[in-house]
Amino acid sequence: MICLPDHGVTTDSKVICGVSNVSKSLKVIEKLNKIAQVIYDKKGFNILALDVSTIGGMSDYVLLAEGNIDRHLKALSQMVQNQMSFLGEKPLHVEGERAADWIVLDYGDIIVHLLVPELRERYSLEALWKAGQIVDLTIEADQMTASG
Repeated sequence: MICLPDHGVTTDSKVICGVSNVSKSLKVIEKLNKIAQVIYDKKGFNILALDVSTIGGMSDYVLLAEGNIDRHLKALSQMVQNQMSFLGEKPLHVEGERAADWIVLDYGDIIVHLLVPELRERYSLEALWKAGQIVDLTIEADQMTASG
């Protein structure tokens, strides 16, 4: 097997061609940060990302966030979809936009749950993935919020 320069990763005397797991993981973290930022910018709150890849499930990462009311969740959902579309990603499935008190966006490696606070508290989704690792997200506060 031949790898072009800068296209392989050496691990324990093995060369893996293509995208390494580390590289893939970093790209997913970048997507999580962009999703979290757009939610924050649109006044979403209680944003939490978990690495659930070691638990075994349908996804590697779960991002949870809250919005105030159904219209707010719909707006958050649309903004996340716009951001991911800009990154070349389309959801595999979207659930809950009609009722809009709990919207799920499935991007394969990332599943985004947008909930009203009452449902987040009632279903305590964090408890389902309590063995997951919390992902440190990078969210930049806008100047107006930071100074005011």
